[in-house]
Amino acid sequence: MVEPFDVVDLIRQKRDGGALPTAEINWLIDAFTRGYVVPEQMSALAMAIYLNGMNRSEIRDLTLAMIASGTTMSFAGLGKPTVDKHSTGGVGDKITLPLMPLVASFGVAVPQLSGRGLGHTGGTLDKLESIPGWRADLTRDEIAAQLREVGGVVCAAGAELAPADKRLYALRDITGTVESIPLIASSIMSKKIAEGTDSLVLDVKFGSGAFLTDINRSRELAETMVALGSDAGVRTSAFLTNMNVPLGRAIGNANEVRESVEVLAGGGPSDVVELTLTLAAEMLRLAGQPDADVAEALVDGRAMDVWRRSIRGQGGDPDAALPVARESHTVRAASSGYVTEMDALQLGVAAWRLGAGRARPTDLVQHAAGIDLQVKPGDAVVIGQPLFTLSGNDQDRFDRALEAASGAVAIGNERPKREALVAERILASTV
Repeated sequence: MVEPFDVVDLIRQKRDGGALPTAEINWLIDAFTRGYVVPEQMSALAMAIYLNGMNRSEIRDLTLAMIASGTTMSFAGLGKPTVDKHSTGGVGDKITLPLMPLVASFGVAVPQLSGRGLGHTGGTLDKLESIPGWRADLTRDEIAAQLREVGGVVCAAGAELAPADKRLYALRDITGTVESIPLIASSIMSKKIAEGTDSLVLDVKFGSGAFLTDINRSRELAETMVALGSDAGVRTSAFLTNMNVPLGRAIGNANEVRESVEVLAGGGPSDVVELTLTLAAEMLRLAGQPDADVAEALVDGRAMDVWRRSIRGQGGDPDAALPVARESHTVRAASSGYVTEMDALQLGVAAWRLGAGRARPTDLVQHAAGIDLQVKPGDAVVIGQPLFTLSGNDQDRFDRALEAASGAVAIGNERPKREALVAERILASTV
């Protein structure tokens, strides 16, 4: 077979600030998937994209080419609308756990194909695997059965969805090109579009514990992804949400499941409840139910019923005891005053060092490891009062975790102004 293009020409073209036509992008992703374009060449091209960006047409073509590298799913046979949510990840971000059953309780199908954590941001599947017996890997028939019988499913995305993206992400992770907005957007949206959902709500984080710390960069990413979804016929909107402070009071796996169950029982931290209700209302709006009373469904037990059925449907026991750590250490206030700052990144790294996260995809997580926060910004504290508690099974991990968390909570004399959790909503009409 004679290849129609030379990858070195494409690398030079992008290196020099040029745009890649559709045919060249389609060939590039196909040749990379086939192994004709070698990792060194794709890494060079990824760096050229990182430095020079891509225009909207290029990003759309790249996304569609990655979708075409694998298979796609369809839920058309369910006979009801489907809606999904994707978060760019953050510290304490357990929103998928209460959100899926809440939205599904309104008769909408919620296929949440999720991932595992890497680094300081936790993975939804890791959290749910704290529940004895629960399994993430389902066949397509099992996914469809969960959606028919329960209304929602949280499970692992199959390797057949956008396989080119998986190969490209592995290169980006080791070549310093992860933060490229065109590559982030096409990576996320290729999998979400291939999943076959009718509608999609994006939760794009900004702040110290987020993937992109700057709100302007996060806005650019959100707008790019909303445009990609809309171009592909998926009703898409996005929220920019604050990740300067961890979400809720639990950071880890088993402890985040406990907190999520509290929310489903009508309690839980106010910020977790606020974001859950905001995203649920938007998901249902896109699914054709703009007047759904999501707050009522969270407190009257409907969402909890769906949660329990979904856990049982995937082999788990919703009544089983969750793992509890053998060791703990509480950090206390060195002075009195108000909590003025709480650094999400530092606390996320500390939880990761305790074993709640992984440094490499093959690492195992300790489901009982994590951090529980006793205070949040704006709270008044007195000297000696508990600020947060670190938990884990390996005492040797605590020194490095405490080092990471040193100074994560600042105390001052004046109560700080509360930062808005949801900064903006981005609709397709605005891009």
